[in-house]
Order: sequence, then structure tokens, then C-alpha cells
Amino acid sequence: MDGWMNRRRMVALGGLLVLALLPAGAALAGAPYAINLATRFLIYGLAAVSLDLVLGYGAMVSFGHAMFFGLGGYVVAIVAHHALEAGPLLGWSGSMQVLVVWPLALACCALLGAVVGALALRTRGVQFIMITLAFGQMVYFVLMSLQVYGGDDGLMMSQRNTLPGLNLESPTTFYFLCLALLAAWTFVCARIVASRFGMVLQALRQSERRAVNLGAAPTPYRLSAFVLSAVGTGLAGILWANFAGLVTPDMAAWTKSGELMAIVILGGVGTLLGPIAGAAVFLGLEQALSAWTEHWMLVMGPVLVVVVLAGRNGLFGRWLGARHG
Repeated sequence: MDGWMNRRRMVALGGLLVLALLPAGAALAGAPYAINLATRFLIYGLAAVSLDLVLGYGAMVSFGHAMFFGLGGYVVAIVAHHALEAGPLLGWSGSMQVLVVWPLALACCALLGAVVGALALRTRGVQFIMITLAFGQMVYFVLMSLQVYGGDDGLMMSQRNTLPGLNLESPTTFYFLCLALLAAWTFVCARIVASRFGMVLQALRQSERRAVNLGAAPTPYRLSAFVLSAVGTGLAGILWANFAGLVTPDMAAWTKSGELMAIVILGGVGTLLGPIAGAAVFLGLEQALSAWTEHWMLVMGPVLVVVVLAGRNGLFGRWLGARHG
């Protein structure tokens, strides 16, 4: 176990160092577009780590997790819309401040996560998957129906949220903010997994009956993990809205949930670091294949099938010591 932990620490520190040096390398290579590509990878990595918390350690297969990604992005975009262009919203003129808007968006994601989790956790297996999928589609169609906020065309953000002391309009500054948030959230998730809470969560995954006999109540642990995962995914949505300058209902579609799940499986379920690497591989393949053909998913699909058939630990799970019950 100590060997696995030391290896994970070395991988985490090495990856962090490489990512920290990437903007300087991009500048030296004359490839500033690499910063935008890497920022996209960091945002998807954050969402994948959040999903892995419930999928890999809680055995909760959520096929509607993109609802939190979409909700986080839409909250900041709607508030920015009222702050910059439209009139007050319920008497509030809106705000562009990170310290005001982001906590509000995360609170909305936590509330939605609590509601969905409380209902979905009454079921198990396929029923759980279908309930999360149903809620995800409900959120998707609600966002589609918001004609005042662009409907299916989405809503533009003409400028990014503001944070005192930082110029988030700078691609490099925003990249380092995303990197810091990904590193901090992954550290938090790792501490959660290693805590008593995380051990009980994994015990419930391995054998619910045995854990219950030892005095663990399944629902509070699973619901807490689900809400935490919703908050992390919502944070990724917030960053995406600021990065892309546009939010669309597709952010909450089931296809986006499928992408996040594919990233986690590709990198290694139950490793936290694996999904981050999986995001890099998935988005790198998408970038390369889409430049080659518009039907890139015809190639990506078989690649994912081969990974799943070759081993349950994904590309990096065995090397990082994936935890399976």
C-alpha cells in the first residue's frame, strides 16, 4: 500500500510540475493555442475527478452528472447577463465577482445534488442509473426552454468573472487558476477517500450488508459523497462558462455525461489521478481525430471498447493502484 501511495504522490507532483511549466513551454514553442487546449483539459479533469468520487469509490453509476456541469455554468452566465446587459433579477442587479457568484452557483449545484441524490439513492443498480439519467434530461430540457436566456442557442458571457488581484481575461492567468483549483480539489478528494468517511464509503461499495452490520448507515455517506461530487462538477461548469464565454443546454445533455464517464473509465476508475490523465488522452484523441475526420467518434468508440475489454483498470488504473472491491 505504501508503494502505491508513494507512486501516486510522485505522479501527482510530476504532473503538477509539468502542467505548471506548460505555459512557458508553449510560449517558447510559439504555440499559445496550447494553453487553451490545456485549460480545457484541466476543466474536464476536474469534472472527471468529481465523478470518480462517486463512481469509483461509491459504486454509484450516475449517468446524469452533466446536469451539475450545466447548472454551474448557467448560474454564472445568467447572473452575468443581468449584471452586464439585462435588468435586475428579482430585485438583484447581478454581480461579476467570483467571491459572490461562484459560491451561489455551487450552492445551487449542492441543492440539486441533495434532491437528486435523496431520490436516486432509494434505488440501486439500473434503477439508480435511470433516475440520474431522467433528472439530467429534465435539467437539459429546462435549459432548452429558457428562451429569455437563448433557449437551445445558449447564452453568451461577454466577459469573465472578476477576482481581486487577478486578471482572469488573461489566458495564462485563467489557466493557472484552473490548475490550482484542480490540484486543490483532487487533494481534497484524496483526503476524503483516505478518511474514515472514505473508508466507510468504500466498505459500502464492497459489501453493504457487512458495513451495515458494523453500524454504518448507507444513505448519509452516499448522499454526502453525491453532493460533494455535484459541487465539484458544478465548479468545472463554472470554469467552462468563463473559459468558453458561452453556455448551452448541451452542457447538461446525457451525451456529456457519457463523455465524463468515458474519461473516468479510460483513465482508471477509483484512482482520482487516472481520470485526469484520461481527460488528457480523451481530449487529445478528440482533437487529433476531429482534424482527420468529422466522424471521429467512429474511431473513438472502438478505442474505448478495446480499453474496457483489455482491463477493468483503464489505461492508468493498474499502474496507479485502482481500488476495486
